[in-house]
Amino acid sequence: MKMILRWFPNGDDTVTLEQIRQIPGVTGVATFLSDIPAGEVWSKEQIFAVRDEVNAAGLEMEVIESINVHEDIKKGFPTRDMYIENYITTMKYLHEAGVKCICYNFMPVLDWFRSDLYHPLPDGSSAMAYSHAAAQKLTLENMTDSMIKGSNNFTLPGWEPERFGEMAESIEFYQGVSQDEYFKNIKYFLDAIMPYAEEYDLDFGVHPDDPPFPLMNLPKVVNNIDSIRRYLSLNSSRRNGLTLCTGSLGANKDNDVVAIADEFAALGRIPFVHLRNVKHTSETDFHESAHLSECGDLDMYKIVKTLQDNGFDGYIRPDHGRMIWGEVGRPGYGLYDRALGAAYINGLWEAIKKSN
Repeated sequence: MKMILRWFPNGDDTVTLEQIRQIPGVTGVATFLSDIPAGEVWSKEQIFAVRDEVNAAGLEMEVIESINVHEDIKKGFPTRDMYIENYITTMKYLHEAGVKCICYNFMPVLDWFRSDLYHPLPDGSSAMAYSHAAAQKLTLENMTDSMIKGSNNFTLPGWEPERFGEMAESIEFYQGVSQDEYFKNIKYFLDAIMPYAEEYDLDFGVHPDDPPFPLMNLPKVVNNIDSIRRYLSLNSSRRNGLTLCTGSLGANKDNDVVAIADEFAALGRIPFVHLRNVKHTSETDFHESAHLSECGDLDMYKIVKTLQDNGFDGYIRPDHGRMIWGEVGRPGYGLYDRALGAAYINGLWEAIKKSN
């Protein structure tokens, strides 16, 4: 197992590589190039420049999160072949830079959403929260406005301003797309890239829908154990895997996250894990919490033990943290609480390993 932290390059992060290097047990970062629009090739020069910056700080850049999939691929438009070729070229350059794992998603239009980016918690910290009733009442304009206003002037992956103009048109398009049609477009993409994933030694981990509940009548892709099975069955390559995001899947109380971890880790189909906890306030509403089991509704010990018992040897990062100790930064991505989360997860991993 390798413990890493998500990091945003090119001055788009309050957290520095030097700070990340000082977190015990953290050996690398998951990063990406936020200034390149979906569908365009990531240049070798830009990739290597970020890689060299990360390496100079004593860290590894073996995970990319994410290479955005262009909407024309998701919609099945004739132009998708051009964008898939660009995607494959980017894969080649990332392989040459030493990247081993790519996290991505196939969610249509809305990458992720929270109705409150700074929900106050009783201990004085704040965390991102979701109210399904509130979300359903929002227009797309309300959604984009709330996300941008809460961003603290940092980029929010999936909510890039250049996408806003076409979002409404895309949402309208998907009203006429069935779940089966959408999965055909996913299969087309997977069948095109998986031979190159094999050639370039790249594991792919699809990120679950976040939140796992329907919004704006858009197709749901990965939100429970059955949809994960369906997604992974679209292409049998073991490179076609799951990013196990315990918070995204755990947001639905019907999901048994331990069982999901057990089934797909045993198959060797989990290359990357986002570990975080959530606390429910209703069947569909939740807020994110500190990583400890007692702070939320997920048994972090059982999840970590299940991964280890099934021989998991991929990448783990502590996912969204609270904002604590007066820190100001990108929602969910401050330094302090994620550092605490990394230490906690590393402690669980060591204790379970030694007890075995």
